[in-house]
Amino acid sequence: MQVFPEKSTNPEACLQLLLFADQRPSSKEQIGEIRQFLEKLDSQEPYELQVIDVGQQPYLAEYFKLVATPALVKIFPEPRHILAGSDLVMQLEHWWPRWQRALEECCCLDQKTHAEASAGANSANTVTSVAYVAELIKLSDEVFRLKQEREQLQQQLSFKDRIIEILAHDLRSPLTAASLALETLLASHQNPQKQKESPEIAKAFRERLVQQARNQIRTIDRMITDILQTATGPSAKLLLQPNKLDLAEFCQEILSEFSTQLQGKSLQLKTDIPNDIPPVYADQERIRQVIVNLLDNAVKYTPRGGTLRVSILHRTTQKIQVSICDSGPGIPEENRDRIFQDRFRLQRDESQDGYGIGLSLCKRIIRAHYGQIWVDSSLNKGSCFHFTLPVYHF
Repeated sequence: MQVFPEKSTNPEACLQLLLFADQRPSSKEQIGEIRQFLEKLDSQEPYELQVIDVGQQPYLAEYFKLVATPALVKIFPEPRHILAGSDLVMQLEHWWPRWQRALEECCCLDQKTHAEASAGANSANTVTSVAYVAELIKLSDEVFRLKQEREQLQQQLSFKDRIIEILAHDLRSPLTAASLALETLLASHQNPQKQKESPEIAKAFRERLVQQARNQIRTIDRMITDILQTATGPSAKLLLQPNKLDLAEFCQEILSEFSTQLQGKSLQLKTDIPNDIPPVYADQERIRQVIVNLLDNAVKYTPRGGTLRVSILHRTTQKIQVSICDSGPGIPEENRDRIFQDRFRLQRDESQDGYGIGLSLCKRIIRAHYGQIWVDSSLNKGSCFHFTLPVYHF
């Protein structure tokens, strides 16, 4: 701690002063003027002055709530008194007699209660206690930091407990669907004589069952991947393996995987995906997470018989834009930025299954690709989620 005692006389009963200053020439001049003033004082009352460099001890300046330097702080006798401004010497000259009277009153009170005070009680009030105060401030900051960490850990534990409950519930549906598809496929294979359909129909039936099982397994994989990724925390850096990616073909493949979900709700899919879209530089699996997540939401919120639109636009020579739109209820204007926050869920979704991590994870993935993600929405007119990816130029 950079403190510089100027004078000490009877430290157990003296005016205790702290002078906060920085390294500016004007501050050094004021320090010199205050020293000269104190040296010229013809006073029988002792004092002790310590100069503190705010550049090296900023937390002390914060502790005393100083808004400008140089500043002179009387810390004993109480109450604390702070002088600040360009005329510190004039203020000190004005307040010095009052400080002396306050010290005399304090000393008289100490004499009356001396029998009850411990031998070290007075020494705790000396200017040497500034170092003690500094340590208390450091410890206080550390306690505050530990409390914050504890609260964050408690929130994470609570969140993970909730995730385990939701995950256990949500896994049942795709696991059951995949299991039924595989059992039906196995039964048809073990009893081929019971199949009255033509070989072509039987083959198409088996392929549909295999595709259904594959889709459900991918759903399970996405759920687990999202949970594991979120468990690393929002500050964790995403590990990407970017490469050349034909985004148009890639999107068509993903859309084909959603055919069963679209048919299940009688949804109409409209696409605008030009064949001449240039490739992008992206991590294929990460972008799959984003597209699937946005499509899942679009299917979820679009009412039966509604419409989904997927388009890809070559915006600039550097960026490709993907848009996924639904005809659902839309998003309230006040929540359009918050939906990308970690664990944020709209009030209408609180009773539905979900984690509140999908869009925040999408944002992290797109930002890691140096892209942008945003939403355009109108109440009762649907929502359009857009994101951009860099064009492949290698």
